[in-house]
Formats: sequence, C-alpha cells, structure tokens
Amino acid sequence: MTAWNGTGLPPVAERRVRRAAEGGPWTSLLSAPAAAGLRVAGLVPAGEVMGSIVEQISLVGASCGMYWSGPMATPLRPAGFGPYLDALNRGYATALDRLTQEATAIGADGVVGITLTAAPLGGAVEFTALGTAVRAGGSTRPGRVFTTALSGQDVAKLMTAGWVPAALVYGISVAVRHDDWQTRAQASWGAGNTEVTGYTQLIAHARADARARLGRHTRAAGADGAIVSSMGLRMWSIEPSENHRDHVAEASVFGTAVARFATTTATAARPLTIFPLQHRSKS
Repeated sequence: MTAWNGTGLPPVAERRVRRAAEGGPWTSLLSAPAAAGLRVAGLVPAGEVMGSIVEQISLVGASCGMYWSGPMATPLRPAGFGPYLDALNRGYATALDRLTQEATAIGADGVVGITLTAAPLGGAVEFTALGTAVRAGGSTRPGRVFTTALSGQDVAKLMTAGWVPAALVYGISVAVRHDDWQTRAQASWGAGNTEVTGYTQLIAHARADARARLGRHTRAAGADGAIVSSMGLRMWSIEPSENHRDHVAEASVFGTAVARFATTTATAARPLTIFPLQHRSKS
C-alpha cells in the first residue's frame, strides 16, 4: 500500500485518474433515463468519482453549559459540542473536496447524482461522497466544477428552464438543552399524552439553525436559491454529571444551490407517448 499523508488525491484515486487519461473504460452510476436526460442538456458521462475521509469524532467533555426554566429567552447554542459540529462539517467538506478534485483531474465539468453519507466505522466515522462526473459536449464550459445531488433528469429539466446547479450545499446544527423540572415532569411516565415543550423548542431551534446555515452556504456559492434534497434529525440524552441530564438535537439539511443563467419560456420536454402496434392477419 502506497503511503499517503492526507493531502491531494489518495493513491487509489490517482490510479483511477491515470486509467481515465489512458482512455480506459469509464464507469457510471447513472440510470438509463438519467444518462439520456443529461445528453439532452449537452452533458456526457466522464466517469464515476468519489471522495472519502475516516475521522475520529469524540464527545468527551461535551456539556450544555446552560440552565433555565420555562420559555427560552435566548437561542440554544452548541456550547461544548462546538468541536463535534466542526468535525461533522470538516468530514462532509473533505469528502466533497476530494470528489471534486478527482472530477477536475479527469477533465469533468460537474458531478451529478451525488450521495453524501456518514457511517460508523469501528470507533470512527467515514464520510463518503459518490457521484458521476459529466463533461459538457459543446465549447461552453463552466468556470468551476459543479456538484449536485440531483439526478440527470432533474439537471436536464433545470437547464432547459434556464437554471444551472452550482454546488451541493448543506447546513448542520447541534443544539443542547438541560432537562429542567418542567421538561422532566412532561416527559415522565405518568404525564400522559402531553407535549414536552422543552423537546419541541430544542428540535425547532436545531431545524431552523440548520436551514439558516444552508442559506449561508448557498449565498457563499454565489447562487440564487437551493433545492432541498434531504433532511435529517436525531436526538439523544447525555448525563454530564450525577443528577444532571441534557438532551442533544442534531439537525441537517442537504440540497443543491442553483443559479439562473437565462430567462426562457422553454419547458422541459414531455415524455413520449408510445402506442403499441399490433399486426392483424386477414382471415
């Protein structure tokens, strides 16, 4: 195994780039309709590309650092979970950056149908970005490689309507709330069917903050808006010390930043209606 210091492309990605330069067969994650849709938009597959990073992420020392009762007067903040949030952002960003580097190395203009995942791997987490690099068939080329989670059909529909994908964008938020007396009472087994207002506040804040971060990421990409492709949410409890319980909410929003390049009244092509033909023999 070739030694690698973590900068540039991993050795296995460099070998894929060399095979592409030698004119070897390319691979694609596109479905047949997606590949056909991209050709309508003037894009052809250039090869399958990926980026990944395995990162050790620790929650040691994380705590809420906040105590209150009743309605919250100030927004929740990640407090001791700041390093954890930074690690999540770094993992996704590194995976996407390595995917983009490989796409650039094989002369691609964009990557479509990207799946961006985070999965436990032993005591660490693997962040993976996987998609199909595409190349413009004409002489007009974008200034930078675009990335999108949209399928080939959706990219074609966007471009026929005067829009282009700019970048895969995301927002991640981690919020922590101390379980005060009211929260504990509402969440107890004898409370019956009642709203736990502390949990509602916690989740609502995490979702709103994740969307705000998505908006900032979209503006940084120089785009006009974003098409949301997926949203995630999980909540768990921690006990930083004896008789002290907090709840943590982690919300995420992923999407594609899009920019308008033309004003057009053209509409996406309609699907063809196919009539079966049956030969009848004369009796």
